[in-house]
Parts: sequence; structure tokens; C-alpha cells
Amino acid sequence: MANSTTPSPEKTNPTDARTGLLLLISIFVLAVCGLVYELIAGTLASYLMGDSITQFSLVIGIFLSAMGVGAYLSRFLNGPLVAWFVGIELLIGLIGGSSALIGFFLFATTAIYVQALYFLIAMVGMFIGMEIPLVIRILTEKDPLRITIANVLAVDYVGALFASLLFPFVLVPHLNLVSAAFCMGFLNVMVAALLLRRMSTDIERFRSPLIIATCFLAGLMVGGMIFSERLVSYFENQIYKNDIIFAQNTKYQRVIITRWRNDIRLFLNGHLQFSTIDEYRYHEPLVQPAMHLAEQHKNILILGGGDGLAAKEILKHRDVEHIDLVDLDPVVTNLFKTHPLFSSDLVNEGSLKEKRVTIHNKDAMQFLMTSQNFYDVIIIDLPDPNEPALAKLYSQGFYQLAERRLAEGGAIVTQATSPLRSRKAFWCIVHTMQQVTTKTGETKLHVSPYHTTVPTFGIWGFVIATRKKHDVTKIKLNVPTKYLSEKTLSNMFNIPKDIGEIKTPVTTLKDAAVHRLYEQGYHKYLD
Repeated sequence: MANSTTPSPEKTNPTDARTGLLLLISIFVLAVCGLVYELIAGTLASYLMGDSITQFSLVIGIFLSAMGVGAYLSRFLNGPLVAWFVGIELLIGLIGGSSALIGFFLFATTAIYVQALYFLIAMVGMFIGMEIPLVIRILTEKDPLRITIANVLAVDYVGALFASLLFPFVLVPHLNLVSAAFCMGFLNVMVAALLLRRMSTDIERFRSPLIIATCFLAGLMVGGMIFSERLVSYFENQIYKNDIIFAQNTKYQRVIITRWRNDIRLFLNGHLQFSTIDEYRYHEPLVQPAMHLAEQHKNILILGGGDGLAAKEILKHRDVEHIDLVDLDPVVTNLFKTHPLFSSDLVNEGSLKEKRVTIHNKDAMQFLMTSQNFYDVIIIDLPDPNEPALAKLYSQGFYQLAERRLAEGGAIVTQATSPLRSRKAFWCIVHTMQQVTTKTGETKLHVSPYHTTVPTFGIWGFVIATRKKHDVTKIKLNVPTKYLSEKTLSNMFNIPKDIGEIKTPVTTLKDAAVHRLYEQGYHKYLD
């Protein structure tokens, strides 16, 4: 009787070692693809909406909770479990593989891209949550439950580790997000194909439609990988309006350069850095007040400014002997040093090719900590504190390090975001710099905030600091300028009432106050 109730090997789910190994490999691939989809969604959300901590937190939370929902729903799946597993694997490949492309499309065409992106990641998470219990149910026919669970979870965790290394070191530097997503989708489809071939006897009734779906999705994923660059370019052209003449994912950011006639614009992670139409209205106020307040300017330090525009402005002073330019991303500095258009008179006039300019592709804070040089002028031209990681570059500790590298009679200046759009962040930068003590520790820096108007940016703020008291009304411009006059320069230090001083906390390495205030200000302004 016992033998009569035992299912025959031909009719039951496969239980041989090779089939079990294939299912465990499927879980490994599933773990890799799942985490990569999660990272792609978080990166895309950060790229399109900013605030990486919030976006990654939401994506991870939605993904994991959806996995829980999927695990619960798997209890209702009956019948041929292998067929369910293959079908779900194909759905994961379809949704996950196309998620980045759909995200770009919706961002370019609708206002519901945020909700859509979260929905897609929830669907992927739910289906992945279904698959792990399904594999456990299939494998328990071969091994005891305790061994099956141990094997499945071990492979799942190792796959997650592999994905966490694959994404930043391979996929991001060499593929765009859309291509990476399609690549992962193709892996999901290939797992389904292997299962169909190996376990066809278990899904005889569903074999034909699953094979058709597998072939179709494999072609779709390959096509997506082949045409991903064109697809991304098309949607980014819709987003940026002007023609994209350069686009690349670097180790640190997404670099986009657009052109319309003589208007060349640089975008880093979707944020505008300059327009050649009016960049002089930003760089002249950034550079010239500090250069004229400093007692001399033989040795200059630029923190940021990888586009070479601040260096172009500094080189108007013929007595400059050396410039150290510190920018983290070598792709940006190499591009603006070697590209014939970006190093032309239309952009930076070949400033980065100058023998007096030395480029250091390092973190600005690390450079200040290790440098032994002293500088007559320190120009801080870093991105806005729109990411928590950037807040350290606006901290009291950072400005203290800069002060230690300042020569006698020197000046420090930093861009300080828009005082209109983020008034509190602007004054937070001012108040933070006011807390910096001089070398003797007996006095603090003399700090002056000022502002200008840049058509592409709006009202923009800067902060200048010296060890000695300074009088900006006595500055006499001795280099050619396109925007600044002595009267204009003096008026920039008159702060209007609507952006006047307000009480703020100080940014430290422990408290990223400037990022918090920046986000609050921009959200309030945009709302």
C-alpha cells in the first residue's frame, strides 16, 4: 500500500541533485536581480527627485514590505509549483527589466512618475517574496525542511552580497540604469528558460505558452539592452529640452551636457551647474571679490569647479603663479580639459590646460586634511547641499580646515545656494562660517554674505571671509569683467529684507543642518 501511494518519479516534481542545484542557482540569480532592481529604483528616484536618503529609505521599505505580502500570498498558489515559479520569474524579468525605462518615460511625460516607480518596485518585491516560499516547497520533497531553508537562505544572502558589489563597481560605471535593468531582466528570463528545459515534465500543460513568453521576453530584454542608449537619450532630451551632446554615468554621478546654439549647460544628477549664456554672472561674483580682498594671489585653491570656469576667472590675474583645483570626478575634469568644445573660448577658454593649473581628483575634505600648502585665496565652488553626504562640505569642521590652509592676508569664499529659495540654508552657511576661529584661536573670521542675480539660477548667495576686517566698498576692480562694476560689487553686499538674516543652527559633522534646511526651503518654495 505504501508503494501505491508514492508518486512515480516521472510525475512528481524533480528531486535529483542537479535539479535541486538549478533551483538554488535560480534563487541566487533572483537575489542578485532583486537587489539590483532595488538599487536601480533608489538611484533613479534620487536622480529624478533628489534627497537620496529619503528615496532609498522609501524604496527599501516598500520593497521589503512587498516581499512580505508576496510571501503571504504564496500560500494560495496550488497546482504545478514549477509552472508558478517560471511564470513569476518571467513577470519579475518583465517588470524589473523595464522599470528604469518606464521611470524615465513617466518622468518625461507625466506627473505621476513617483507613484509609478514605487508601484513597480512593490510589484517586483511582491513577486520575489512569492518565489522564495515556492522554491522551499519544491525542494522540501528532496531534503528535510531544515536543510532546505538553510540552503535557500544562504544562497539568497550570498546573492545579495554579490549584487551589492556588482552594482557600484560594474553596472553603474559601464552601463546606464536602463541597460542595467534590462540586463537583470534577461538573467531572470534565462533562469526561466533553464527551468523550462530541465523540468518540462512537471509543467507539460503550461509548457507551450511559457516557452512563447520566454522567447518573447528574451528578445525584449536583448532589444532593450541594445537600444538603451537611444531610449535614454530620447527621454532625457524630453526632460532637458535642448540637444544632449554628452551623457555618461561616472563612478560618482550622472553627467549631462546640453546645447542650443551658444547655450551649453552642464547637469550633474539632474541639477543645473552652469549655462554659458550667463555663467559669468555667477563666476565673477564668486571669484573677483575674494581675489581683490586678498593681499596677494600667487597661490590659489579651488575646491570643486571641475568645469574650469572659476579657473578661467582667476587666470585674469596675471600674477597668479599656481592653482590647485580639487574635484572628485576625473570624468568631469578630463572632459573640460580635453574636449575641443568645452575647452574652447565658448566655455572655459582652455583654463584647465594651463601649466599653472594642477588638477587633483580627490575629496575636498581629504585634500584639506592632508595638504601642507598655504593659499592666498580659497574658492569653494561645490554643489548645493542637496545630499546628506555634501553637508560635511558646509560644516564648521570643513571651514576650519580651509582656514588652516589660508595664507596671511588671504580670503575664503564659498557659493551658498539661493537665499530666496532656501533662506535658512543660506544663513546657516553664514553662521557656520562665523564660528570658525583663526589660527591663534583668539578671534573668529570676519564674514560677509552677499548675493547676485543669475537668470538661469535666480537670486544666488555667496559668503566671503578673511582674518582681518575688510571693506568691500573700497574694492577697485583691476581686471576686465563682463558683469561686475565697482558699484555693482558694492551693492551685492546689501541684503534685501525678504532674504535678510534669520536665526539658524550651525552645521557640524554630527548635525547636517544645512542639508535639512536646504530641503525644507526648496520643498516650501516649489510647493
